[in-house]
Order: sequence, then structure tokens, then C-alpha cells
Amino acid sequence: MAVLKPAEILESCGNMGAMRARTGIPKTLMLAFLAGAYIAFGALLMVTVVAGLPQESFGTLTKFIGGALFPIGLIMVILGGADLFTGDVMYNTVGLFQGKMGAGELFRNWFFAYAGNFLGAIFVVYLAMSSGFLSAEPWLGWIQKIAVTKTSLTFEQAFWRGVGCNWLVCMACWLAMASDHAAGKVLGIWVPIMAFVTMGFEHNIANMFFIPAGIWVGAPVTWIQFWINNQLPVTLGNIVGGGLFVGVIYAFCYGNLSWTVLKSRISLRVNDNTVKR
Repeated sequence: MAVLKPAEILESCGNMGAMRARTGIPKTLMLAFLAGAYIAFGALLMVTVVAGLPQESFGTLTKFIGGALFPIGLIMVILGGADLFTGDVMYNTVGLFQGKMGAGELFRNWFFAYAGNFLGAIFVVYLAMSSGFLSAEPWLGWIQKIAVTKTSLTFEQAFWRGVGCNWLVCMACWLAMASDHAAGKVLGIWVPIMAFVTMGFEHNIANMFFIPAGIWVGAPVTWIQFWINNQLPVTLGNIVGGGLFVGVIYAFCYGNLSWTVLKSRISLRVNDNTVKR
């Protein structure tokens, strides 16, 4: 089983970022829809199993069990070629600093990937509720409690939990890129994702399942609380965790990170757009 060197992984990540940034909007939305759905399926699997475990018998082991199950979502995303916002944060950042894409392309891809992920996650919420899952105890009470807990975090808590989460999620993407075999990719994905879920970090796309599902079954949470108390700080934290602590640092250590090249690249993009207009 061959394993790529860090510089080779960085190059592959930059190429992935540039490819994602130049994918047409309809295709981006469809691939992002799939990614949001896959992450939501992983979350639903986690809820289905963990909510039924007696806390007095399993204690904090329930967190590990949930963490061991949740990675199926990202495994499907990466091996299935779907488009996940939190992974794009790292891919696009590397592509930007390598001069393979412009800042406008980065923000465009982030926007449509995020939108598609939301649609996919919400569809799985609808699918789960229409199928009768989570409508009875102990699943009903568990998902309500999760929704309340996640929207009760302070801005600072949610932000830093978002940082820790996507630092590990993007390391999972990085490690998956290192292997050319499915087994190596699965292992590379599973370990960091298991860790972030077990520790209790916050993933904005997973929360597009957990919190709306809780709202659906009557949790005392509003959509405004979902967006302001959770999605805003967690998404910002996810961007910092994946973009800075993985994308920028690895680009600096193993690539040719240059602020001069970056600024000139952005300037060229702006000038090109001005001329076209």
C-alpha cells in the first residue's frame, strides 16, 4: 500500500481545490446535496444506536460508540466523490495559496457547497421523520436534548469546538488523500472523525441534521437559534480549523506559500473580471 509524502498530498489537495472551484454550479449543488445527505446518514446511524444505550451502564463509552459509527458519513463522501463544505475549506485554501485558483472562486465554491450540504441534510431529516424514526423514546428525547445543548453553547464555545472539529475533519481528508487503496483511505478517515465526535467538537454540516431534527420533534429551539447560536460560530470555527491549521500551515511547510504570489493572483482575477465587464 503506497503512501504519498506530505508535499505530494499537498499538491493533490490543491488540485482538488481547483477542480472543485471550477465545477459548474448545478453539479456542485448535486454533489454537495449528496455530501450533506451522507453526513446526515452517519448522524442518523449514530442517533439510532447511541440513544438506545443505557447511560448508567455505558457511561462515556456511549460517546466512543457514537464516534465509531459517525465516520461512515465522511467515508461515503470521500470514496463516493461528493462535495463537502468542510473539506473544501482545506482543499480550496491550499489551491488558493498555490495560485491554482482565485479568492472569488473559493468563496463561490464555499457558498454553493454549503447550500447543497444543507439541502441534503434537511432531506435526510425529512426522510427520517417521514419513516417514523426518532418519533418514539428514547430517540425522541435524545435528539431534543442534543438540539437544545448545541444551541445553548456560548459563541466562544461553539467557535472553538468548530475549530477543533474541522482541524480533525480536514486531517481525515488529508490522510485519505495519502493512500491509493480503499482500506487505507477508510482507516485514515475513521480515526480523526471518531476522535472529534468522541471529544464533542462541532461540525456545521452534521448539525444541519441534529438541530433541525430536534426542532421537527418539538425541541424548544427556534430556527434563529439554529443559525445564530450554532451555525454562525461553528462555521467560522470550521473555516479556521480546516483553512488555517491544516491548509495554510501545510502549504507553508510543504509548499511554496507566498503572499506576493497570492496577492498578484487575486489582483489578476479582479482585473480580468473588470476587463470582461
